[in-house]
Amino acid sequence: MKTTFRLIVLTLIACVGATSALAKTETLPEVTVEGLQRVKDSKLAIVYAEPGADLSVYDSVNLMEPYVAFKKNWARDQRRSASSLSMSVKKRDIERMKTKMAKEFGAVFSQVLTDGGYQVTEDTGESVLLVRPAIIDLDPNAPDISTPSNTQTYTQSAGAMSLYIELYDSLTGDLIAKALDRQSDGSSSHMFMWSNPASNAAASKRILRRWAETLRDALDESKQ
Repeated sequence: MKTTFRLIVLTLIACVGATSALAKTETLPEVTVEGLQRVKDSKLAIVYAEPGADLSVYDSVNLMEPYVAFKKNWARDQRRSASSLSMSVKKRDIERMKTKMAKEFGAVFSQVLTDGGYQVTEDTGESVLLVRPAIIDLDPNAPDISTPSNTQTYTQSAGAMSLYIELYDSLTGDLIAKALDRQSDGSSSHMFMWSNPASNAAASKRILRRWAETLRDALDESKQ
């Protein structure tokens, strides 16, 4: 299942980056190869779910560590735009940002779910929902790069990223639902704002919180 998930994620990265798949939902199939049916008018851009899926039986959530991938050619573009070699993004910067994003995902989702009355666990069981996420097409405009001095970058947006998520019954391994959504954080005006690693982190938390609240709301609505 790990290899299959990785292949799906890599395919999605190509689709989101090259064809703007999120904006072309009219071309999506109504039923996936797994038999999941497309859910329209959802809070996320693309959602497929098992017919008759019932999330009301789950009061605990097992959050897997997310796979994290940057936008295609992001590192290359960052290096090209760097004013000097010391300002260029390096492999250690990328790995550090991936690790930080994965930890932030776990922290934000755990807090939102716990505050909503759900237990976050590493166990499996009849009442445990397994959540398998991936942060893809990550595109920060002011990346956290190790430099000898502080720098200031002015942008209209802190950046953007996409979430791909799969929900499984943790006991049976049955795929219940999957979704894909893209979010950006910035001003709708033409005003520029000062972007730095701190503002990037705050923007990421806001986006992650929106997604976490969507999952929590789906669990809540199933119990009504």
